[in-house]
Amino acid sequence: MAADPLIRVTGLRKAFAGHVVLADVRLEVRAGEAVALLGANGAGKTTLLRILATLTRPSRGTAFVLGHDCARAPERVRPHIGLVAHGAYVYEDLTALENLRFWTALSGLAADGAVLARALAAVELERFAGERVRTFSAGMKRRLSLARFVLSRPRVLLLDEPFAGLDQRAKKWLEGYLEAFKAAGGALVMATHSFGRELALADRIVILAARTIALDTPRASMGAEEIARLYRLHTEDGA
Repeated sequence: MAADPLIRVTGLRKAFAGHVVLADVRLEVRAGEAVALLGANGAGKTTLLRILATLTRPSRGTAFVLGHDCARAPERVRPHIGLVAHGAYVYEDLTALENLRFWTALSGLAADGAVLARALAAVELERFAGERVRTFSAGMKRRLSLARFVLSRPRVLLLDEPFAGLDQRAKKWLEGYLEAFKAAGGALVMATHSFGRELALADRIVILAARTIALDTPRASMGAEEIARLYRLHTEDGA
């Protein structure tokens, strides 16, 4: 018998001031699975991620993470998720180590200096522990933001254009990190416009169009050209 999915979305609807963004969205993501979430601008990709991250409440339907309702029990969902948005959300005037110490204090995590140092080493920033974040590249800031997840060990990662704006070294590091996260039994949902690294990581391709999921298919051996063809087919039909 297969284990219950880490993410389960059923009949999800979201409207803003009468404008429907999502309608009857249904999605399941299991442990060790990565989903590439594709869709045109305004298709609702970020809205879906925000609902799963407990930052936005659905208008109707349900979203569960590890069996907890994202709308009714957000405090039970949050320890299990990590959200990687467009910004790194780090404090520029603090050092890398101070950022992690501040974040653990806010999160109520017990982490001494050795634990924080290991987290920085995990994201290849141990040499920069005492440097102010304003001197960091975009890739270094992204890695520092991911060090928080090394500490909190979420089961689900929600990523919005995870490779955007990163240099090649940072992209390679992030790709390896996400592969290891998935191999350890984590679940990934990656919203993207890219047909590159995100698709290489994905086990399934999910296309949002016309306010719902127009296609949910295993990536299998599909190449980027075939995925792009399916994307054009469904997004143009749903436009």
